[in-house]
Amino acid sequence: MYIQLTFRREFLDSWNREESLMNAELLQQTVGGLVAERPSRARLFEHWGIDYCCGGKQRLEAACVGKSGALDAILRDLQAEGTEERGDRRDWRTARLSELIADILTTHHAYLREALPRLSFLTQKVRDVHAQRHPELVELATIFAGFRAEMESHTQEEEKVFFPYIDRLERVETLPASPSAAIGSSIRVLEKEHEAAGAALETMRRLTNGFTLPEGGCATYRVMLDGLAELEADTHRHVHKENSILFPRAEAREAELSTACPAQKRGN
Repeated sequence: MYIQLTFRREFLDSWNREESLMNAELLQQTVGGLVAERPSRARLFEHWGIDYCCGGKQRLEAACVGKSGALDAILRDLQAEGTEERGDRRDWRTARLSELIADILTTHHAYLREALPRLSFLTQKVRDVHAQRHPELVELATIFAGFRAEMESHTQEEEKVFFPYIDRLERVETLPASPSAAIGSSIRVLEKEHEAAGAALETMRRLTNGFTLPEGGCATYRVMLDGLAELEADTHRHVHKENSILFPRAEAREAELSTACPAQKRGN
C-alpha cells in the first residue's frame, strides 16, 4: 500500500510539474501565434472576447488581463483540445505564400464582395423602419457605410499592389521592385486600416447589444444582425491570417532576399 501511494504521489507531482511547464509556455505565446498554430482556437478566443487579429501580438497572459476566469478556462481548454474541425486543418505558416493569398482572396475578399452590398441594404432598410424606436440604428448605418468604403478600398489595394508584390517575392531570387521603400511601410499602413476596421466592428457590436434582436424587431432586423455577426467573425479570421501569418512571412522573405544580395538594386 505504501509503495502504491508513493508511486501515485510521484506520478501526480510529475504530472503537475509537466502541466505547470506547459502553462508557462502557453502564457508566453502570442494569441495570434496560438491561432496560427491551430486555427480552431479562434472560437475559444472569440468566446472570451480576446482580440487575436489586430491584437494578435499580445501574449496570452496579457490578453486575459481584466477578463475574470478567462485565463484558467483558456489554459484548461488549450491543454484538453482535441482534433480540429474539418476545414481548420491547413497550417498556413508552412504553405506557400501564393496559396495563402489565394485562400484570402477566395475565402475573405469574395465574401466581402457579396456581403457588403447586402448589409448596406439591410442596415439602411432597418434604420428607415425602426430608427424611431431605436435611434442607435442611424449611427449603425453610418458606421457600416464607413466600414464598407474602407474595406473596399483596402482590399482593392491589396489585390492590385500588395499581393502581386508578395507573390513575386516568393517566385524570384533577386529583390523585385517594391511599391514602397520596403514592404514594412506598406504593412504598417495595412495594419492601421485593420485596426480601424476592428474599431468599427466593436462599435457595431456595442450599438446592437452584441447583435441581439430587441423586442419588436422584425425578421429583416434579425437577418441584419446575423449578417453583422458573420461579418465580424469573418473579418477576425481575415485579419488574423494577414497580420499574424502573411505579413511576417512576407517581411522575412524580403529580408532574406536583401541579405542574399545586399548590394543589389531592386529589380523591375
